[in-house]
Amino acid sequence: MAELGLNDHHQNEVINYIRFARSKRVLRLKTIDSCFQDLKDSRLVEETFTVDEVSDMLQGLQAVVHSEIELELINHAHTNVLLLRQLFTQAEKWYLKLQTDISELENRELLEQVAEFEKAEFASSNKKATAELIKPKLAPICEGGSSELLNKEIVRLHEENEKLKARLKTIETQATSALDEKTKVERAMKDLQKIQDVQKEKQSMQDVSHLEQSLANLKSEFEKSLGDHATNQKCLEDNLISTKHDLLKVQEQLSLTEKELEMKFQQTGAYRNMKDILTKKNEQIRDLRKKLLRYEPED
Repeated sequence: MAELGLNDHHQNEVINYIRFARSKRVLRLKTIDSCFQDLKDSRLVEETFTVDEVSDMLQGLQAVVHSEIELELINHAHTNVLLLRQLFTQAEKWYLKLQTDISELENRELLEQVAEFEKAEFASSNKKATAELIKPKLAPICEGGSSELLNKEIVRLHEENEKLKARLKTIETQATSALDEKTKVERAMKDLQKIQDVQKEKQSMQDVSHLEQSLANLKSEFEKSLGDHATNQKCLEDNLISTKHDLLKVQEQLSLTEKELEMKFQQTGAYRNMKDILTKKNEQIRDLRKKLLRYEPED
């Protein structure tokens, strides 16, 4: 396994770092998946949505995912800085000055080589045990004090790496437990919401039934009132027709009575005398007009 051109010890260190990066990546992907699942469980509870509602949900999801990705990128950059700091610190103890070529970080060929290395290292089901992979080689015995210090530093870094791995495993376990607990709580809240919806639906059905009964009662009372009104109207119309007939009879009797009175009055002596007097007076008026015309002829 010399795909990266490193010795066994350095290659094991690279494997440890790749394992650390993979665990962080998996944890962050779980967090992002949880963001989408939270959106599905909390917002996607209806069959149809308006454009504004969909836009609002996507904007909220975008903000959450953007925050998670930004946090991961920042943490990744800071982690790389800490890794470089460890290497530079060790080099400075030996009065070495390390140099880096930033352009090589975007070398597609090297990046693909690292990807193939990671795939080959972690995809095999028959890979070596973790303890064997990270077990450092024993340095050759040397009487110099610098080698002893280097060996101590290697042991210290190895112990620190083991502590970090144990801490990372604990954090991953806690995160997984927290995610499971969160899922349980969300399910419980969802069940409670369903129960509340059922209760609201029952209450709404009872209210609708009560309103329907009230409407039926009002309709019955209205129909009864309308029937009574129709009966009263018919009675009034009958009374009006009867009254009109009676009025016509009275008018007819009154006309006959007036005619009888007039005939009786004409048959009296006073009426005949008065008529004779009026006739004579009219004749006198005609004679006077004729005489007047003789003396005052028309122009």
